[in-house]
Amino acid sequence: MEITFIGADHEVTGSCHVISACGKHMLIDCGMEQGNDEYENQELSVSISEIDYVLLTHAHIDHSGLLPLIYARGFRGKVFATSATVDLCRIMLKDSAHIQESEAEWKNRKAKRAGREEQMPLYTINDAEGVLGLFIPCNYKEKINIAEGIDVRFSDAGHLLGSASIEVWITEGPYNRKIVFSGDIGNTNRPIIKDPEYITEADYVVMESTYGDRYHSADVDYVKELAEITQRTFDRGGNVVIPSFAVGRTQEMLYYFRRIKEESLITGHDGFQVYVDSPLAVEATQIFSKNKECCFDKDAMELVEKGINPLKFQGLMLSVTSDESKAINFDSRPKVIISASGMCEAGRIRHHLKHNLWREDSTVIFVGYQAYGTLGRMLLEGASEVKLFGETINVKAEIVRLEGISGHADKEGLLKWIKAYDKKPSKVFVVHGESDVCDSFTKCLNEEHGFDAVAPYSGGIYNLIDGSCIKEGVNVRKTKAAARKVSDVFERLMAAGRRLLTVIRHNEGGANKDLAKFADQINSLCDKWDR
Repeated sequence: MEITFIGADHEVTGSCHVISACGKHMLIDCGMEQGNDEYENQELSVSISEIDYVLLTHAHIDHSGLLPLIYARGFRGKVFATSATVDLCRIMLKDSAHIQESEAEWKNRKAKRAGREEQMPLYTINDAEGVLGLFIPCNYKEKINIAEGIDVRFSDAGHLLGSASIEVWITEGPYNRKIVFSGDIGNTNRPIIKDPEYITEADYVVMESTYGDRYHSADVDYVKELAEITQRTFDRGGNVVIPSFAVGRTQEMLYYFRRIKEESLITGHDGFQVYVDSPLAVEATQIFSKNKECCFDKDAMELVEKGINPLKFQGLMLSVTSDESKAINFDSRPKVIISASGMCEAGRIRHHLKHNLWREDSTVIFVGYQAYGTLGRMLLEGASEVKLFGETINVKAEIVRLEGISGHADKEGLLKWIKAYDKKPSKVFVVHGESDVCDSFTKCLNEEHGFDAVAPYSGGIYNLIDGSCIKEGVNVRKTKAAARKVSDVFERLMAAGRRLLTVIRHNEGGANKDLAKFADQINSLCDKWDR
């Protein structure tokens, strides 16, 4: 009975942990790294084809984004997630796959002209659709037996529609242990979705620390602040551009602008339009409405019961096609443009930044976390010029960050969550934070609150019976790998070979005739490719 730490260890993105117990191997999250990939993640301790289950905390790509990749490399187990997370993943993983294919196509056009070898996408639409067929939707607060000796339960983490903290009960021989994975713990008093639920017992806790070194601004009136920024921008004749995560933050922005419209907080610009320029965000907004009964908070449900859609209003324009997106920048009237991606690394937002960053009358509002190395972080840190689509753009627009508007709990919220346990867990593993934040929050838990806390590095393995460290993680910073994509293709081939070995083992004890036929097929394939 042990846990291995793989991703989001001394980093914010790429969450992935492995539990091995009761003869089974489980991943808790399988996320893609975004922004600077600072540390070298260690390899999984088991073959991907030997993974039996994935427990998914929520749909954000830094927690779910590599699920299609492990499917491509042989995973055929089950993925357990809340019903709303399943719905969101159906659009988000296919959107991510489309991005992977489009980027590979663009790079290969350049490679072909330069005489370089073509690259394969990290994964494809087919891989995304394949792994989505393995999802099993779960209800909040329902205890589920997934294997002999293993039960799980999802509790609302208040971070995103469908987000969860996951409780895992393991019985192996005479030992009974409970491990809780916090997922991303939500901020309180956010619009639309409920506040995080608190869990009161665990032997071990794996918790995030994204904002473990800071406090959100207290009692900020975001409706008023958004209205003031929009008013002064419109009075200058400019546009308000909001890079926003398509799922979660975009819906919050719609909730706020509905109130701005309802309360007539913008004067002199009657009927101004708010564009949501993201097909993913449009689909996600529909999923929010579908899951309102299980996920909306009291205030949002009161609006629904009055026949008011909290996410719709006069002047809301939904842009789906590329032609609709292009037309936005040919309309000279001041407007609000909400577009993905939230960190400005991909998507249509980059086109809107190209058309607005150079304008002194426009404003770019950041409403979410910006990872190191992203375009969003560069703009927030005062970049005077940036490159977009090969063109250098001077930054003249007003750059604003809405303080405290976050889907993550701040330090106070994190401490409230961990202190809700009736009895201190035997050990708290601190993950999902920038390196110095992981260390400082761990120190805070140890020295100020009496917890036994540790911040493991990737590759760290701990015994879940007595809490001892079996293997220390590796504190290795990444170096640039020029041929990384090429090696990824070879790794896919190696993964296929490992899956073949897994299938062979599963056929032990089969009929001699069938085994002989299987062996002949393998040898025939080897004869074809042996060089």
